[in-house]
Amino acid sequence: MNEAYDVLVIGGGVTGGGTALDLVLRGLRVALIERGDLAAGTSGRYHGLLHSGGRYAVRDPESARECIEENRILRRIVPHAVENTGGLFVTTPYDDPDYGDTWLAACHACDIEAEEIPVSAALKLEPALNPAISRAFRVPDGSCDSFDMLSAMKAAIHAHGSQVYTYHQVTGLIVEGGKVTGARVRNARTREEKILHAALVVNAAGPWAGQIADMAGCPVTVRPSKGTMVAMAYRFVNTVINRCHPPGDGDILVPVGTVAVIGTTSVTVDDPNDTRVEPWEVQRMLDEGDKLIPGFSQVRALRAWAGVRPLYEEEGQAGGREAKRTFAVLDHASRDGVAGLITVVGGKLTTYRLMAEKAADVVCAQLGVSAACVTRGFRISDFGFRIGQHATSATALPIRNLQSAIRTHTLGHRLAELEAAPAQDGLICECELVTREQIEQAAREHPDAVAPWVLDDLRRDLRLGMGPCQGGFCGYRAAAILNEAAGLDAGQATRALADFAQRRWKGQRPLLWGQGLRQALLDEQIYCGVLGLDRLAGINDQPGRQELL
Repeated sequence: MNEAYDVLVIGGGVTGGGTALDLVLRGLRVALIERGDLAAGTSGRYHGLLHSGGRYAVRDPESARECIEENRILRRIVPHAVENTGGLFVTTPYDDPDYGDTWLAACHACDIEAEEIPVSAALKLEPALNPAISRAFRVPDGSCDSFDMLSAMKAAIHAHGSQVYTYHQVTGLIVEGGKVTGARVRNARTREEKILHAALVVNAAGPWAGQIADMAGCPVTVRPSKGTMVAMAYRFVNTVINRCHPPGDGDILVPVGTVAVIGTTSVTVDDPNDTRVEPWEVQRMLDEGDKLIPGFSQVRALRAWAGVRPLYEEEGQAGGREAKRTFAVLDHASRDGVAGLITVVGGKLTTYRLMAEKAADVVCAQLGVSAACVTRGFRISDFGFRIGQHATSATALPIRNLQSAIRTHTLGHRLAELEAAPAQDGLICECELVTREQIEQAAREHPDAVAPWVLDDLRRDLRLGMGPCQGGFCGYRAAAILNEAAGLDAGQATRALADFAQRRWKGQRPLLWGQGLRQALLDEQIYCGVLGLDRLAGINDQPGRQELL
């Protein structure tokens, strides 16, 4: 089966999604290709920080300026995915107090609204902070939900007549006469292969960008840098907290929903698929957390995970903390003599829109398209909420302005929506306030509800299983709903449950002590002792089964 588009965009993170949307809004027919679910890679494996740029002001002012400018834009165009927490940079007893002067001057030089406030004011704002901090500075940081952002992007892309292929892996680029003319892709569930033709291909595969470029014989050196984060089962603060010192491990604490996420480490890895969490990384996060919040390490650690940053410098050898966080758009026609391929790599989630704009500019210049970029003012939030919320679903929204209905995200919005909604038939996930109706709706709208990974997709859509029980109570309930309402037979629902339990277990495994261990043992008793999930036919043959509870 062959299909033709103006542009193929490879990579379903925010950079790929943003690039596809930018091109669609300029009138091009685009196919966005992602090997998993949207935001399943680096974009969905970060700490949730909407950067003010303060972290980079001293060492990397170019990235800092990009961050603060895009921060202001994202608050306008994706307000439903942004919680306006604000941010504090604080000087702990472990930091040099004089660094604050250097840092503040650098912020002002980068146009970042940073101001020093009395320590007493900071402690009044955030009483859990270390009372021994000596300085505090306010910045416009925020918290950002990449799942919500990409869900609305997908709806906007579809509304403008283009296509999103999730769970389709690129197995090769088609190169004819020194020009990339398309890609071969494979459906991850059916194994069906198809060829997608296009006038131009954009490689936005993040840490996998080098592998995609290699398919066309174009060397791109991406330095994958793994960062580990830990989610704590308590919010601690309502403001993003940063250490006021040169960037290091575990010096950012981000309030995300009902939890707080501390991160990150920076470890260079050879394989961008290497997201293993090492015991020392977890301990480092807890130890550093104690410096910001006394007693931090004594609270239950809920989950640990790692994401891989796609660091890139064309001629540089820097890696890890030393590498710049800016980005590059590579035109392989002029760079490598291979036409029809553009790579966009580097950057931050906060700067994705700018990256997409610059990549789309190069695409349009090559295709003779004169339409200007409009994403600075295009409200992605107008194309809907996360699938399954009580408001109108993303896929069903017409192209219209919903400014009166969509506001900046707030912590209590899920409870408010639940209380204001018509009669519900029960909570399925008490931790994250997910109802049966939401799961049924999301399953109906899922492009392939019988796939084994469907429950993990619903996790991204609904936050199913992301609370303290980590799916222990809601997983089997949701699987039953898929069997009853979404057309899955018993075997399919069981496989979906096993896949979901395995993925939840992966993040709990590094934290097996105290309350976390008790929860894991309870989950094991539910899934294996009561339901016998480990003994059901076919489950033992699944890849990775040896790790299942």
